[in-house]
Amino acid sequence: MADPEKVGRKSEEDGVEILTLKNPPVNALSTSLLGALDLRVSEIAADPKVRAVILTGEGQYFSAGADLKEMATLDLSAAPQMVRKTHGLLARLGGLRAPVIAAINGLALGGGLELALSCDLRIAGESAKLGAPEVNYGLMPAYGGTQRLPRLVGLAKAKELIFTGTMISAAEALKIGLVNKTVPAGQELRAARDLAHTIAQKAPKAVQASKTAITQGIQASLADGLEGETRLFESEVLTTDDLGEGILAFAEHRPPKFKGA
Repeated sequence: MADPEKVGRKSEEDGVEILTLKNPPVNALSTSLLGALDLRVSEIAADPKVRAVILTGEGQYFSAGADLKEMATLDLSAAPQMVRKTHGLLARLGGLRAPVIAAINGLALGGGLELALSCDLRIAGESAKLGAPEVNYGLMPAYGGTQRLPRLVGLAKAKELIFTGTMISAAEALKIGLVNKTVPAGQELRAARDLAHTIAQKAPKAVQASKTAITQGIQASLADGLEGETRLFESEVLTTDDLGEGILAFAEHRPPKFKGA
């Protein structure tokens, strides 16, 4: 059963939403937490006013990964179904129209790292540790880590991290492109909020079309990606009132007031 209280939702101005994992002490990805996250993602997907989403963890940790204690009590024959269900959840999270930012505090390990990988952008505190330690427990990354991590940091580095189960620092994660930015410990959410509000003040449909073009195009040939970009430009951008507002604001030397229309 999903417990909605396992994932808090806070709405801010500009259409920014903050989702907070709440499963102390390490925000393990229990079935109830994942169910709550599924509910929150569905809520946000149905809300056209949302312009940016932040995902973070309550307390000292983003998420230390799967709930191994719960896993030990589960029928292993049900594990493939659980994995596929979580694949669907993370795909829906990453596929939200609005950009999703992970604010990583403390630890993002195993499933916690895979959750962060499903987001568009990642900001980590300087004391954060990230890694895929599954092989230390006789497991393998199964919530998308073997697929998303190589696409982000490259094949050889992803293999190294997954084969060794080694945790890396936020500084190393920044160096290899695993996170976009590091900030002093405790400032992750503030930095993510600043970034989210910056994004939210841009033309929403233009941002959303750009996200779609990038996400779809990276899986396609260059020619197909360019064709997809053109279709989105024509259907999602050229027809908007915000385009006219952007051009008028530029001509009048004032900040634009985008309405998402």
